[in-house]
Amino acid sequence: MSSPAPMGIADLSPLDRRRQQKAWNWYDWANSAYYTTVLSVLFGPYMITVAGRAAGCGDATETCARTVSVLGLDLAAGSLPSYLTSFATIAGAFALPIVGAWVDRSHHKRYLMAGFAWAGAAFAALLFFMQGDNWQLGAVAVVMSSVLAGCAMVCYYAILVDISTEEERDHVSSRGWAFGYLGGGVLLLLNLVLVLLPGTFGIDTETAVRLSLLSAAVWWAGFTIIPFVRLRDHAPVDVVPVEGGVLRRSFGQLADTFRDMRKYPMTLTFLLAYVFYNDGIQTVIYAASTYGQKQLGFETSVLIATILLIQFVAFGGALFFGRLAARHGAYRLILWGTFAWMVIVVAALLLPAGNIALFLLVAVAIGVVMGGTQALSRSFFSLLIPRGREGAYFSLYNAAERGTSWFGTLLFGVVFQVTGSYRPAILALIVFFVLGAFFLLRLDPARGIREAGNRVPSSM
Repeated sequence: MSSPAPMGIADLSPLDRRRQQKAWNWYDWANSAYYTTVLSVLFGPYMITVAGRAAGCGDATETCARTVSVLGLDLAAGSLPSYLTSFATIAGAFALPIVGAWVDRSHHKRYLMAGFAWAGAAFAALLFFMQGDNWQLGAVAVVMSSVLAGCAMVCYYAILVDISTEEERDHVSSRGWAFGYLGGGVLLLLNLVLVLLPGTFGIDTETAVRLSLLSAAVWWAGFTIIPFVRLRDHAPVDVVPVEGGVLRRSFGQLADTFRDMRKYPMTLTFLLAYVFYNDGIQTVIYAASTYGQKQLGFETSVLIATILLIQFVAFGGALFFGRLAARHGAYRLILWGTFAWMVIVVAALLLPAGNIALFLLVAVAIGVVMGGTQALSRSFFSLLIPRGREGAYFSLYNAAERGTSWFGTLLFGVVFQVTGSYRPAILALIVFFVLGAFFLLRLDPARGIREAGNRVPSSM
């Protein structure tokens, strides 16, 4: 039996759409704190320190190549965060397509988004209890919170299509990313004060790090309340009706999606390009703190300040690229961004140890390009999705999303384990941007948008 007629952009006036879009932006503000404070800055180095103690390295500042046992495998403590992130994405690869199909059949996307977010924040809060040499608790917490964060993002991305027209997507997505960078930067600034001046608050540095990890979980859970309360529910679009309950219909739609994907070759081409270049982006972001501390010899305070700088620069970069997209189209800017990332990786390889000025210059370049490419990738992909399949397709898209990339983090970890140095590990990431550009050059954006049944924006 078919669902009721869809309640999306056709049912919203321009004023109502703007209100819904502003409410939607708050989830970017909410969850960016987790990705920034936890995954990008503090978790990697802190996990290496805790696992290093268990491995017998002792010195928290050294590059630890000694191993710990994970499910019978001997893994270098210095590579453990990379392997955990990779495992989380592999687990998400099984869960997210089912969640996406469920989202497409649900009348309550905002309930699903908030439920997954609050569960993820609860697991993230467990990182506070990772101390001494107890790295196992942190491993479980980061894997579960990463998978649940991905589930929430599938719901969040699917809502974008309900509240914006094709012409509005680049602007709305860019503003959301910018808002997220600002939110992540604000909390990181507070954590910077805490980590740099722990004695002022009567605690040691390690306690300050643990409190910062906890603050990200509380921030994520608390600000999710705003979009949960203010967003409206929209009935699903049943392109192919499927009988049965929500789980049966979800599995039915998932099967239909995999069969129908062959009808949208341009969508698949972009998704393949995104898998590569976004894995590169996510690994650069993830590896920045580890590379800076373990290879270039910077203190944690310098690394946090650098990531903070990236956040605020990315805020401007997202808005700037959003304006450029109105003139040149999102596709061209994404392609130009992949070439810029290649330059950034080479520059990172050549950075001399201890040179803060050059390190900050590369950080500014990362912020500008990161803000634009991530925001426009989301909006451009939404144009390549047939109506009613947003959750299913965004679940595949989100498998390569920030903080859950696994090709890049796996390669980064393996190269370090083989060479014992993070420099060749960072250089190896250039292959992802080369492959991303290769597939983008094979893409006809206007054709892909028309094949999906959407209207081609005037800027394309």
